[in-house]
Amino acid sequence: MSSRAARAALLAATGALPALAAVHAAPAVSALGPLRNRTMPRLSGRGRPDHIALTFDDGPDHLSTPHFLRLLDREGVRATFFLLGSMLARSPGLGKEMAAAGHEIGVHGWAHRPLALRGPRTTRDDLARARDLIGDVTGERPRLFRPPYGVMSTAAHLACRDLGLTPVLWTAWGEDWRRRATPRSVHDTVMGSLRGGGTVLLHDSDCTSATGSWRTTLAALPALLDTWRGRGWQAGPLRDHGCDRLYRA
Repeated sequence: MSSRAARAALLAATGALPALAAVHAAPAVSALGPLRNRTMPRLSGRGRPDHIALTFDDGPDHLSTPHFLRLLDREGVRATFFLLGSMLARSPGLGKEMAAAGHEIGVHGWAHRPLALRGPRTTRDDLARARDLIGDVTGERPRLFRPPYGVMSTAAHLACRDLGLTPVLWTAWGEDWRRRATPRSVHDTVMGSLRGGGTVLLHDSDCTSATGSWRTTLAALPALLDTWRGRGWQAGPLRDHGCDRLYRA
């Protein structure tokens, strides 16, 4: 290739970078909750109208997760926990306990970093590493994936397809990671947008949140469960949510 042709090719490639970046990050629009809830019911985790899918991110944390397990056991409720591989590697026994207690285990990646900033190989390696560890620890291959910050990328969608994972986000959250959150604010924030058939995002760890924020979440949980029961909604994991399409190979 001549130097002139090489320069032309380099300029063309450089000019294409913004377009390539846009293609890679285009799925990030799914992070916009109201739009996602209206137009992407599968990704949002919409289920049967008498059920609420209760989900937790960022564990397992040996300091906080056991408190959630005990509370859920007392309430007779099972949930879906999206685990970080880096956290599970520190507490594999806790991950095994969660699965043995009947909770559903999903993948939250290995490290809690935005997928839109990663390339295809790094993305796949991250998801595969977490998926494989979860399978080894629990004895069951996970089927669901929730991306950090709720932001997908083209590479993440391709990796999920290759690894047998289905992305699922949420329809309501409690903003429980914030330093100023209170049990009442978490309850009211969830209920401000939650409808029957919704999926709720909370956190059983503060590894990416305000220090001690898990205590606020834990304190808010009984009131949330009572409110849902009062509306005739049963709380449980995503596998009981009537979202069969999430589990199709």
